Amino acid sequence: MTYERYAPPLAPRWQTRLRLYWKLMRGDRPIGWLLLLWPTWWGLWLAAGGVPPWWTLVVFSLGVWLTRSAGCVINDYADRWLDPYVERTKERPLATGAVSGREALAVFAALMLAAFALVLTTNRLTVYLSFVGVALAASYPYLKRYTYLPQVYLGMAFGWGIPMGFAAVRGEVPALAWLLYLANILWSTAYDTWYAMVDREDDLKMGSKSTAILFGDLDLVAQGVLYGLFFVALALVGQRAALGGCYWAGLAAAALLVAYEFAIARRRERAACFRAFLHNHWVGLAVFAGIAADLALRAPG
Repeated sequence: MTYERYAPPLAPRWQTRLRLYWKLMRGDRPIGWLLLLWPTWWGLWLAAGGVPPWWTLVVFSLGVWLTRSAGCVINDYADRWLDPYVERTKERPLATGAVSGREALAVFAALMLAAFALVLTTNRLTVYLSFVGVALAASYPYLKRYTYLPQVYLGMAFGWGIPMGFAAVRGEVPALAWLLYLANILWSTAYDTWYAMVDREDDLKMGSKSTAILFGDLDLVAQGVLYGLFFVALALVGQRAALGGCYWAGLAAAALLVAYEFAIARRRERAACFRAFLHNHWVGLAVFAGIAADLALRAPG
C-alpha cells in the first residue's frame, strides 16, 4: 500500500478560490463591517424617527457588507506594492500572489454591482448619491501615496451611508444628516489612526503616509482632540434632534469606552493600538443603542 493511494483528495479548485476570495474580502474579520454598519444605522434610525422601513434596512445592511468587502478588495489591490513588506498584511492573498490583480478587480466589480442592484430599489436621489459612494470607495486606497490624511478620507467613505440613508427614508438630506456625517468622519479618523499606529514603522520604511506619521509624538494628543470633537458633534446632533436621556446615556457610555482605549494604548505598543482600534465597535454600538432606545421610548405625537 502506498501513501498516494490513501491520501485525502485535494479540495476542488473552485473551493480553494472561494476561500481565497473570502479572505481577500475579510469575510473572516467582521470588524470593518461593524464599523461601517453602526453609523449607517445611526442615520437610518434618526431619519425614520425610529425603526426604518424593513426593505430600506435590508438594502443598507446588505449594502454595508458588500461595499465594505469591495473596499477591502480594492484596498489590497492598491496596496499590493506595500502589503508584502508590512508584518500585519504580508499574508494577504494579493500580497502572497495567491490571487491575481485581475481576479481582485473582478471580485471588486461583482461586489459593487450587487450593491448597486440593491440601491436601484430605492429612490432617485439615493441612486445618485451612490455614485459618489463608489468614487470614494474606489479612490480611498490610493490616498496614502500622496497625502498624510487617508484616515480622513476613509471617514468620508465609511460615513456615506448616512446621507444615503436619509435620502432613502426622507427623499432629502437635511442639515442633521451632514452633522452626523461630520461626526462619523471625526470618529473614523480617530479609530483608523489607532490602526495606522500599528503599521507606523513599516509605513515609514516603505514611504506610505498616514495620520499616525503626521501626528508623530503628538499622536495621543491629536487622538484626544479628534474624539473630543466627535462627541461635540454628537452632542449637537442630540440637540438638533431633540433626543433625550437614553441618547445622552449612550454618549456617556461611549465616552467611557474611548477612555479605556487611551488607557490600553497609552504606551503605543502595536498589539495595544490594534485592540484600541477593534474596541471602537463597542463605541459605535453604544451610540446606536442610545439613539434606538431614545426613539423607541419617545411618546407618540
